Amino acid sequence: MPADRRPRWGGIARIIVPALVVGLFTVGGTAFYAVRSAQYPDPDATALPLDGLAAALLAMGPVALLFRHLNRVVALAVCAAAVVVYLGLGYPPIGPLGFAFAVALVSAVAAGRHHRALAVVAVASAVLTGWLLVTGRPIPWPATAPVLAWLAALVAGGALWRVRRERTAQARRAAEAERRRSADAERLRIAQELHDVLGHHVSLINVQAGVALYLMDDDPEQARSALTEIKRASRDLLREMRSTLGVLRGVDEQAPRAPTPGLDRLDALLDEVRAAGLPVRRGTGGTPRPLPTGVDLAAYRIVQESLTNTRRHAGAGGAVVTLRFGDDALDLTVDDDGAGPAPGAVDGTGLTGMRERARSVGGTLEAGPGPERGFRVRAHLPAPPADPAAPDPAAPDPVAPGSAAPGSAPAGRSPAEPAPADPTGRAGAPGATDRPGRAHVPDRPANPGADT
Repeated sequence: MPADRRPRWGGIARIIVPALVVGLFTVGGTAFYAVRSAQYPDPDATALPLDGLAAALLAMGPVALLFRHLNRVVALAVCAAAVVVYLGLGYPPIGPLGFAFAVALVSAVAAGRHHRALAVVAVASAVLTGWLLVTGRPIPWPATAPVLAWLAALVAGGALWRVRRERTAQARRAAEAERRRSADAERLRIAQELHDVLGHHVSLINVQAGVALYLMDDDPEQARSALTEIKRASRDLLREMRSTLGVLRGVDEQAPRAPTPGLDRLDALLDEVRAAGLPVRRGTGGTPRPLPTGVDLAAYRIVQESLTNTRRHAGAGGAVVTLRFGDDALDLTVDDDGAGPAPGAVDGTGLTGMRERARSVGGTLEAGPGPERGFRVRAHLPAPPADPAAPDPAAPDPVAPGSAAPGSAPAGRSPAEPAPADPTGRAGAPGATDRPGRAHVPDRPANPGADT
């Protein structure tokens, strides 16, 4: 039998079991009453003896419960009608009489049909009272208070059951919504990480492949250098991809656990960009210090994506990356001297991803035309100082003697010296440094074969 046609045994049991229990109780109670009445007859009894009609009326309740899942109010009305007719005809009020009615009433109230259920009870009570008055039989007024209390208890029990079920369903929906939000946030994080990793390395490979094709015949040595850069970039890409996917799967113990990239790898990133043909300089202001892991990663990825966009779209001749360390924040800017995006162009995935990275650590990011020319990306990332008494988990590993500290200012300039702000390297620019040459490209077009 196909899986979608298999009977839902849980739902069937919830329908059959109550009706079966009520039916057994009705049969047992009726049989007990009949046997006891035969053994100990009451000469003063005015009730009619049980017969086939009485048995049929008593059986209507369990049968109606079998179909209560179709319409609970109708099932309650059938049970109430059976009780009214049974008592109106003068049969004895035995115990099993109201059992099916009680189950139907609780079921209707628990399903949220309390207004209709109370209307059915009121109509049934009025009809039974009128019937007794018309036929001239006495109304058992002393039993009215217990019956009303019993009905109130049934209604309250059904209402409590409904409230509990609604709260359980609400908690389940909230948990499911939270699970979906977590899954969406995780998918967004994965997409951002893969976009940054793939975009940077594939862009480098594309540029170097174009250089190699362009110089293959005229300058084999430079073409060989470009192919070497392609090999290195592809190796780095595979390593980062395997590390990222291995961490996401959580099962690949052989995947390399490279440290999360941060500003301590900024110099290596800038070397890669220079090797791809884009001169880029770095400036640092303030006192470099360890940053929280999330801020460190966000800053690195923002610089990486900004330079990738500069290479691919701006047609720039140079770029400047400026870091300014404040007491409780990091301000970074990436300026280029290119044409920027075409007029009327909309933000792409890269700019959106950078803004989301900045927001994820409580920061902001602005992207638009530079103050004079070119394009500028500016980010403000909160970075509160770490507690000196506790080790900072975001701090990089100790630096080997003789090497520059991660994020430190270049030699010959104090850390507090203002950063260079002129991407063209014009003479007299504050803090300007020598403009590095293009590492693997002679005086030829910088980006042959690059995407436009």
